[in-house]
Amino acid sequence: MAHSDILAAALLTDADLKGGTLEVHSPIDGALVGSVPTHSAGDVEAMIATAKAAFDAWKLVPGPRRGELIRLFGEELRAAKDELGALVTLECGKILQEGLGEVQEMIDICDLAVGQSRQLFGLTIASERPGHSMRETWHPLGVTGVITAFNFPVAPFAWNFALAIVCGDPVIWKPSEKTPLSAIATARIFAKAIERFGDAPEGLLQVAIGGGEIGEVLTTSKDVPLISATGSTRMGRIVGPKVAERFGKTVLELGGNNAMIVAPSADLENAVRAIVFSAVGTCGQRCTSLRRLIVHADVRDELVERLKGVYAKLPIGDPLAKGTLVGPLIDADALSGMEKALDQARAEGGTVTGGGKAQGVAGGHYVHPAIVEMPGQTDIVRHETFAPILYVMTYTTLDEAIALQNDVPQGLSSCIFSTDVRETETFLSAAGSDCGIANVNIGPSGAEIGGAFGGEKETGGGRESGSDAWKAYMRRQTNTVNYSRALPLAQGIKFEI
Repeated sequence: MAHSDILAAALLTDADLKGGTLEVHSPIDGALVGSVPTHSAGDVEAMIATAKAAFDAWKLVPGPRRGELIRLFGEELRAAKDELGALVTLECGKILQEGLGEVQEMIDICDLAVGQSRQLFGLTIASERPGHSMRETWHPLGVTGVITAFNFPVAPFAWNFALAIVCGDPVIWKPSEKTPLSAIATARIFAKAIERFGDAPEGLLQVAIGGGEIGEVLTTSKDVPLISATGSTRMGRIVGPKVAERFGKTVLELGGNNAMIVAPSADLENAVRAIVFSAVGTCGQRCTSLRRLIVHADVRDELVERLKGVYAKLPIGDPLAKGTLVGPLIDADALSGMEKALDQARAEGGTVTGGGKAQGVAGGHYVHPAIVEMPGQTDIVRHETFAPILYVMTYTTLDEAIALQNDVPQGLSSCIFSTDVRETETFLSAAGSDCGIANVNIGPSGAEIGGAFGGEKETGGGRESGSDAWKAYMRRQTNTVNYSRALPLAQGIKFEI
């Protein structure tokens, strides 16, 4: 599929793709696909003012009516799934099936948010005072700033946007400078939903394109009460304190260094399939990518040999082509990071199979995924490298395996392959995984919209999607109503005048 065909199908025009200062290159072949305009700090301040005005109107619209707009957005995404999925692949390099899957995540969160729009519910609370009732209510919070990363150009935006809109909050979206076209196309799709909806205020979704100065305005503005940011732990260390300094709220989705424990009783056939998808999907550039394989000594040799056989045959190349399973790294910096990590792993006693540049693939930064057999959990193993590197370590007891898994700064996703119920239940218990996501007999990636997504420790502690993620986009209020003719005080206090 030609780049120009993808761009045209995604509703992008020459005006979008020419005349700007930010050049967008496809990681597939390095080709320039567009030069988009960027925004200044002043532009973003104007966006915030527009969003504030939109909030004043949108917060008064009933929740189910707000949900209708997201229902229409979901319909428009269904109609544009093939086109937007191809654009995601063109811009970030993940294979087409993953690009389509990312758009499906957008559709799924729209479905969840529509239902949630009729269930923005609080609690009825028993009061200790006679003739009193207490309740908890939830109200729209305000303008939400959403900052997203290149590896998932649209899905994390939608996780936030769909819930923010049904909760009454306009959104200002800062996409990665590496993937602005997907954001522009998504905004066009939402505009079609707005046109069908009919009476929405201007400014429910605005896209701010640029670098750190854009994020600085959003994170420091007291008029943006919530910042949801997806990216590296380094980025989170910058964003978190800035928002906290003004007593704002954050949803931070940061680094991951995810492990799989493979027990002696594991179904190795399924384990191999899960390992390969989790470790090489998106060329290892997922926050939920499998990076550490902790294998029992009894099955280690057999499993590693199976993996090496599969890795040797992986189809590497154009992610738009049918049958490709491994696309390119995003850019030269990602390649350099992978090479440095492999050099350090060797220096720390690792044996590397694979790695290196893929031969016979034109353009882009294509690599062979690497399997690295390590003597233990060294410094490089505890570091998240955004590339297809799978570190393999050996264990003999489950306690040892869980300790290895938890002994990293990150705490996003984890899994165990075992058919021993004692092992699996231990893994899911307070004595087991310390991650926000813990799976049994599936890999660490591929989360569903129905479950809360996020992690602990340096992963940031935020949660998106799931049963109560909507509460992040609202403010909680406790109401006490006295319907009696007296005025009893709480805690039995007597205060007579």
